[in-house]
Amino acid sequence: MARSLRSRIALSIIRRKLPSIIGADAVAGLEDGLHVAIVGSGSPLPDESRGNPCVAVIVGERVYVVDAGEGSSETLNRMNIDAGRIETVLLTHFHSDHIGGLGSVNLQRWVSDRTDSPLRVLGPPGVDRVVDGYNEAYALDATYRTAHHGAEYVDPANAAMIAESFPVPPDGETNLVLEDDGLRITAFEVDHAPVAPVVGFRFEYRGRSVVISADTVYSDNLVKAARDTDLLIHDALSIELLMMVSETSTELGFEARGKILADVTDYHATAPQAADAAQRAGAKALAITHIVPPLPLKALEEVFLDGAPNHYDGPLWLAADGDLYSLPTTGGLKVSNLIRRR
Repeated sequence: MARSLRSRIALSIIRRKLPSIIGADAVAGLEDGLHVAIVGSGSPLPDESRGNPCVAVIVGERVYVVDAGEGSSETLNRMNIDAGRIETVLLTHFHSDHIGGLGSVNLQRWVSDRTDSPLRVLGPPGVDRVVDGYNEAYALDATYRTAHHGAEYVDPANAAMIAESFPVPPDGETNLVLEDDGLRITAFEVDHAPVAPVVGFRFEYRGRSVVISADTVYSDNLVKAARDTDLLIHDALSIELLMMVSETSTELGFEARGKILADVTDYHATAPQAADAAQRAGAKALAITHIVPPLPLKALEEVFLDGAPNHYDGPLWLAADGDLYSLPTTGGLKVSNLIRRR
């Protein structure tokens, strides 16, 4: 059967565009400094516009991933961040929405042309159980792919992740968990009770810094760790909106869902509390992520923020998937989006 003119034109267009699509690399052209890519700005609640939590911190041409919720590898690909550039994954804690995409991130890294070593996964005590579980779950898959493509291209020695546990620092202190060519990453404990341990991370490189809160209520420990940072990435929820969803669920007979959603309100900060933390830390900018619940209408962003800009003197954003916050060593802060600009 002859192809239609439309399909022949489409084939011609994609043939011309394929080199630029396949060769696209968002990392290679970045200025020297810290660049923070929001890979997933949502939560476990289904949200068509926000994936599960994941942040990629880019230093030079190195990528460090903080948490890997479901959909992380797919969004990294949409952002043109090659998984082969990932040096290390750092886990803040082991809630499902922060680890659900770890296996896929590792798989995409393993089959990348850039990969020549197993993926390191750093985290507080318990990280070995998570990594061992994923390694076992993907073990058969790894043998299939090596048999099909050959060890020259998918080296079985690099298929399994390597877990590295670090101790949770005492209250008010930080632990150095990674130091690499001018980059320092320190961990500090936050409060996500009853979940424990939970840590946030501070990245420092050539005079620039970013702090990632992890999941937490308002935390004096975080305020201390985030002192004078260039950018604070902080989770937040709206109690008003979440309770509206919870109460409606219960009224419709979904009692378990209503109970679970109501329970969530006591272990995340609100947007005003995140703004308070940024103000007291002297953070130069604030981006709010891990948005709970989803915001299907743009006008709900004002309800979610609940006056947060009045609590904080600096620039404040509701982070979205694809957002890139760039902190060049020469100074300043630039904001763009690696998905929308394509």
